[in-house]
Amino acid sequence: MDQAHAEDVLKKVIAIPTVNDNEKEVADYLASLFAPYEDQGVTIEELVYSPGRSNLIVTIGAGETTLGFSGHQDVVDPGDLADWDTDPFVPTIKEGRLIGRGASDMKSGLAAVVCAMLAMLEEKKVPGKIKLIATVGEESGEYGAAQVTDAGLADDLSALVIAEPTDGMRQICYTSKGVVDYHVTSKGIAAHSSRPHEGEDAIAHLLEFANEVQARLARLDKKDPVLGKLTSLITLIKGGEQINSVPSQAELSGNIRTIPGYTNQVIFDVIDGLIDELNAKPGYQLSVDYIYPEEPMPGDAHTPLVQLLQKVGLEVFGHTLTPVGGTGASDGSEFVRAKGDYPIVMVGPGSDSQHQPNEWVSLAAYHQAIAFYQQFANEFFGK
Repeated sequence: MDQAHAEDVLKKVIAIPTVNDNEKEVADYLASLFAPYEDQGVTIEELVYSPGRSNLIVTIGAGETTLGFSGHQDVVDPGDLADWDTDPFVPTIKEGRLIGRGASDMKSGLAAVVCAMLAMLEEKKVPGKIKLIATVGEESGEYGAAQVTDAGLADDLSALVIAEPTDGMRQICYTSKGVVDYHVTSKGIAAHSSRPHEGEDAIAHLLEFANEVQARLARLDKKDPVLGKLTSLITLIKGGEQINSVPSQAELSGNIRTIPGYTNQVIFDVIDGLIDELNAKPGYQLSVDYIYPEEPMPGDAHTPLVQLLQKVGLEVFGHTLTPVGGTGASDGSEFVRAKGDYPIVMVGPGSDSQHQPNEWVSLAAYHQAIAFYQQFANEFFGK
């Protein structure tokens, strides 16, 4: 595949606005790129999440071993357009950089993987069975990857490379924290503040929960050698009706970043147990909801997969890719639930501009990424 075609693919996927929606348009476009090779045994499947939102699964090659590549099709909102020098959905090239929403996170990684696979098909040199998984909704809960995993479409993988940006492909993220976002509601009974005994103070009950949950979570003090400790924050809180009334309602939201030493079920047990204890007291009415919890992604920096990626990185880029841990969740947090026991890593092009105005990727790095993924696939299968 020539560079002009590869750049055209990237431009087209960036030009499709997929702010937590509309991923089907990207999936349809990418599927159209693979459709001419169906006579080579290429299979194309769209797994619909909701109207206008489709995951894409493309399989090329054959064999008992399956190498997976993955990337998400959605992007975050561009924010205030006045902060952008260009239209975020009109890809613009300036000084060797392609600017647009998703240029770094992570349409450049997704496009690079697609172009590497297309190049193999064009050259009729597919080294083995390779599966592309392009997901919806990563930025708002990884629910596309969850759907793909629940459908069993990631069970047959032998290894998975997610093309998330990793410091311009200078790093390999092989382990990461998980996330538990939760929302607690406290219901009380309103009364005049001059007669508080006639009411139930929803805020007081909620603050009791907030103080105690932080204390209990702090007791989960294992320290991961790479990711550090579990962290917990109360990030939103509101309640009450007016200053001279006993508050009848209050709510808070919290964000917990978990480590492989504690499964999410451990966190659920702490929070649910505390809710049950408090509700056993007279007048307490607390409830909790969890919002797209993600398991931590365990890993080992010394696996053959990481070592092979480092070898190929040195050959393609001339520098060694450093194994690191990540503090944020990714689709990998869902793929760890697949039945197959295989390593998952993240390595991809991009910059430190993700989620920012004027998001960009170096075109030179993008083209190198295509070469990297193609060479890595060849060496993974011993070709």
